[in-house]
Amino acid sequence: MRICLLASGSKGNAIYLETRETRLLIDAGLSARELERRMAAIGADPGALNALLVSHEHSDHCRGIGPMARRWSLPVYLHHATHDALAGAGRLDRISLFDSGEPISLRDLQIEAVPLTHDAAAPVGFIVHTQAGRLGIATDLGLGTRLVADRYQGCRALILEANHDEEMLRDGPYPWHLKQRIRSRHGHLSNRESAELLKQLLWDGLEAVFLAHLSETNNRPQLAKACAEQVLAGQTACNPHLIMGCQERPSACFNL
Repeated sequence: MRICLLASGSKGNAIYLETRETRLLIDAGLSARELERRMAAIGADPGALNALLVSHEHSDHCRGIGPMARRWSLPVYLHHATHDALAGAGRLDRISLFDSGEPISLRDLQIEAVPLTHDAAAPVGFIVHTQAGRLGIATDLGLGTRLVADRYQGCRALILEANHDEEMLRDGPYPWHLKQRIRSRHGHLSNRESAELLKQLLWDGLEAVFLAHLSETNNRPQLAKACAEQVLAGQTACNPHLIMGCQERPSACFNL
């Protein structure tokens, strides 16, 4: 299994996942041209993609869904409420709808859609079951619920949101209503909250942790990384690679 954050942040998000039989794009929040450019940068062929998987309808996750689906004749997997709320994607010829908790079968993958708390129609995270183990994806959530902590146990790789530093958000330039939205139960996880969730998910099989969806205004990579490193330093169960997501370029790829 090969994992890469093609883009991660408030301006656009996309995850590339490759297994023996499947090439999957999870969210497509950049233009099709930019997604293809970033795939080429990591040696991935957009023409070999098998499907697009959508977490929720916000534009920073869906901007390129329609153009990518039409250009490469790709099926789009998304929650039925997300489909109803999706605007601007244009014609989607191949749609597979799912409900939260309903298993999704895709070639050699089995995917669980886990409901998250975020201000979208039906936001979900994903647990992807592969022959190499489980990948957990939990971004765009305001609260690390008990359900999330329970369902994401035993992942060999995790993609977790670390959106903002609480002091930077409090003292930063955003208007008060936006600060309140981000801090709410339906907003985004702070570095501290991300680290608290990570602490609950540590086990001896965890090999990689990607920190994702960092705010360019209200966070710094070193702050997010320091919070995660503090959790990792306080335990002996595992020593996972810590990989930072970035808005401007693909992250390092990790192979399981």
